Amino acid sequence: MIVLGVILLVIGFVLGFHILWTIGIILLVIGLILWVLGAAGHAVGGRRHYW
Repeated sequence: MIVLGVILLVIGFVLGFHILWTIGIILLVIGLILWVLGAAGHAVGGRRHYW
């Protein structure tokens, strides 16, 4: 999710599509939150680790 967010950020920035930029930011933030929760040992979505 983090990689997809970064890809959308870059594509949105280069092509000037603001909707891709917004979606990329949202995916990046959600991915980072899930990564931090998984790294802290909290179960995310019923899984012990979030990849």
